[in-house]
Amino acid sequence: MNKTDKILIAGAAGMVGSAIMRTLLAQDFQNIIGTYHRNVPEKLKGIHYRRVNLLDPVACSTLFSEEEPDYIFYAAAKVGGIVANNTYRAQFLYENLVIQNNVIHTAYLSQVKKLLFLGSSCIYPKNAPQPIREEYLLTGELEYTNEPYAVAKIAGLKMCENYNLQYGTDYISVMPTNLYGPNDNYDLENSHVLPALIRKFHEAKTTGAPNVIIWGTGSPLREFMHVDDLAAAVVFLMQKYSGNQIVNIGWGKDISIKELAYLIREVVGYEGTLIFDHSRPDGTSRKLLDVSRLTKLGFTPRIPLQEGITKTYADFVKKYTA
Repeated sequence: MNKTDKILIAGAAGMVGSAIMRTLLAQDFQNIIGTYHRNVPEKLKGIHYRRVNLLDPVACSTLFSEEEPDYIFYAAAKVGGIVANNTYRAQFLYENLVIQNNVIHTAYLSQVKKLLFLGSSCIYPKNAPQPIREEYLLTGELEYTNEPYAVAKIAGLKMCENYNLQYGTDYISVMPTNLYGPNDNYDLENSHVLPALIRKFHEAKTTGAPNVIIWGTGSPLREFMHVDDLAAAVVFLMQKYSGNQIVNIGWGKDISIKELAYLIREVVGYEGTLIFDHSRPDGTSRKLLDVSRLTKLGFTPRIPLQEGITKTYADFVKKYTA
């Protein structure tokens, strides 16, 4: 990518899209468009924003014909934690399929130079060997609680692969691990575990609650990556990598939910008791990505977990408790 190329980020209001925009601005890219739909993004100087409903193929086509982007970072998606995925199963499947179909096909029709598709580590089989290598895709049963979302994401990366094969496009797919950071979703019912714990501990600290209830047993192992590391990785890959092989993006290290809870408790400064509610679902017992392909390409993340959580908590306090 040249600094003056027109770069479109689909999903500018989300945690990932906003992080990609910050990274591109920091690297002096000058022609950036950010799309959003329902949620209005935090406006960054140097970004041209457009409200677009990417579920509408006509609106998507109009966006491409008017803006004529050279490069696309596809970060638009309907996302959520275990409860949201398992409750809104039809919406997660339908909306993610339609949005990605519209964007990928319109990118082809518009002769976009390159597209990067952001998937999710939930695409891998529920009982995949650990750490999870990219070639384990489609070798086993998916985790039921997020199966619709995973199926949609698998369809998206296969769409990119097969457009490359049939039409000679340059579309790449990456699979991030669990992400956290600025602009995360802190809703206690629909968010992922790390932001939900930040909010729970903060509210317990503020109200003086004697204990905090943690969903599940605390035994599952999860890998977490700060979204700024993810953004740095995808900008790196957009410039350095082409091919049909998907690329995992993560730290290559994991932590139990119980250890994570105690770490967040320490960062927030909460002194009460933790109670683990075994009636709530745990999800997959372990999910750790093999990131050797990313490492060989030359990328290494830089934000350790405790440092990242500390920065994220500061952002939460600034934006959501004022």
